[in-house]
Amino acid sequence: MSDQSRGDDWASLSLSEDEMRRLGYAVVDLIIAYHRSLGSQPLVNAPDCSAHSVDIQSSSPFPEVGQAPMQVLTKVKEAVLADMIHVSDPRFFGYIPSPGNFVGAMADALASGFNVFAGTASHCRGPTQVETACCRWLASLAGLPDTAGGTFVSGGSVANLTAVVLARHRILGDSIADARAYCSDQTHSSLDRAFRILGFGNNQLVRIPSDTDFRADPEALWSRLRTDRAAGLRPFLVIGNLGTTSTGAADPLGALAEIAVTENIWLHVDAAYGGGALLNPHKRAEFADVGRAHSVTMDQHKWFFQPIECASLLVRDMSWLHEFFHATPSYLKDSAAAEEGINYRDHGIQLTRGFRALKLWMSLQTFGVQAFAAAVEHGLRMAEEAESLLRARPGWSIISPATLGIVSFRFEMVGLGELALDRLNESINRALVSEGKAFTTTTELRGRKVLRLCTINPRMELRHIRQTIGRLDAIARQLTNPH
Repeated sequence: MSDQSRGDDWASLSLSEDEMRRLGYAVVDLIIAYHRSLGSQPLVNAPDCSAHSVDIQSSSPFPEVGQAPMQVLTKVKEAVLADMIHVSDPRFFGYIPSPGNFVGAMADALASGFNVFAGTASHCRGPTQVETACCRWLASLAGLPDTAGGTFVSGGSVANLTAVVLARHRILGDSIADARAYCSDQTHSSLDRAFRILGFGNNQLVRIPSDTDFRADPEALWSRLRTDRAAGLRPFLVIGNLGTTSTGAADPLGALAEIAVTENIWLHVDAAYGGGALLNPHKRAEFADVGRAHSVTMDQHKWFFQPIECASLLVRDMSWLHEFFHATPSYLKDSAAAEEGINYRDHGIQLTRGFRALKLWMSLQTFGVQAFAAAVEHGLRMAEEAESLLRARPGWSIISPATLGIVSFRFEMVGLGELALDRLNESINRALVSEGKAFTTTTELRGRKVLRLCTINPRMELRHIRQTIGRLDAIARQLTNPH
C-alpha cells in the first residue's frame, strides 16, 4: 500500500509496530550523531539554511494526505534542525548555556512516549515519588528545612513568577496597592515581567544600584526601605541573586536575610543559574544563607545539565504552594485525596503538567551526584583559565573576574572614547560569531559594552577557550590595525 493511500488507516494517528521501530531507531541515531558532532560542526549554520524556513512557513505547510514518517524525519533534519544554533556545543559561551545530556534526552522521550500526566498522585504514584524525591534533594542542597518542598516548572521565568505570587499572597494578602519589592540592578528581567503579569506598576519593583562587584548593596537597600516606609508604602519582598547573568555575581544573602527578618518581608533567592554551584561543597558552604530564603528558583536546564525545559521553585514550607494554588472543582473530587502523595496540580500554575523531574532523576541515577559536582568544578576552573589567558594579552581588560563560571571583559585602546570602544567590542563579537566557530555575547556593565564567556559546559576543553580567545584577540587587532 502506498503512503498516499493510507489516509484512512492513519486516521487513528497510529503507526505499525515496524514503522514505529524504524522511526524511533532513526531518531535515536540522529540524536547520537548530533551529540558526537558537538565541538566540530559549525555553531551557526550556513546562510542558505534560511531558505528552508521559508518552505516551512509557506502558504500550505501541511499536506492533506500523510507522508511516510522517514520522509518527514528527513525534512526535520534538513530544514528544521539545520537552521538553529547549537547551545549544547562546548564552544557556545553565550548567555547561560543549556548543555543537556543524552540520558536527560532519553528521559524526555520516555515521559513523552508514555504521555505522563504528573499532576495527580493517585493516578501517577511513580512519577509523583520521583518529583518529590528530586524536590526534597534540591531543597536539602539549598539548606532549606524539612518542611520544604517544591514543584517543577518550565524555567526560571515561571519559577520567579510563582515566587512573587506567594510573596504577594502571604505578605500583602493579595492587595498590591502601594506595595514595593526590591532587587539589585543586576537582577534578571524575568522579575520585571513577573511584576507586569501580576498587575504591579512599573515603579513597584525597585532596582537598587549594585556595588563595585555588581552585588546588591545592603546599606542602599536599608536606606530605600526606610524612606518608603516613611512615605506610607508597603515593602513586601526582597530578591537576592545567586549567579547573575552578566557577571555570575552572588548577592550578600546573609545581609539580605537579616533585612527580610527585621522588616518582616519575603526573601526570594533567584538561583536559576547559580543554584548548580551548590553541588560544590566549598560553594555550598559559602552560600549557606540560601537556606534562610522563603523561596528559591533553580534551573536544572542550566548548571544541572538537563535538556530544556526543566526548572524548579523550592519553598520553605510546602503548604504555602497548596494554600494558594489548590482548587477542587466537582470533576476533580475523585482524585482530591492525597494519601498516595502530593497532588502537584495543586502546587503550581499548571493542572495538566508533564513529567519534567524524570530527566534530573535519571541523570543523577546514571552518573551519580559526584559526577555532577565534578562538572560544576570544571566550569568554575574553565572561567578562571579564561580570565588568566585574557590578562596575559595586551589590550584586554577584565571588567568582572571569573565568578561562578562567568568572566566579563573588553578590548580597550588608548585614544578611543567610550562610544567608540563600545562599537569596537560589539564589532569584535559580531565578527567572531559570524565565523561560526564559537558563540559569545555582549552585555553592559556600568554603561560599558563588554564581552563575556560562560564556561559551564562539561564537554568544554581548555583548547576551546584558547582558540576562542585567540580569535577574539586576532579580530580585535585586525579591526584596530587593518594594515
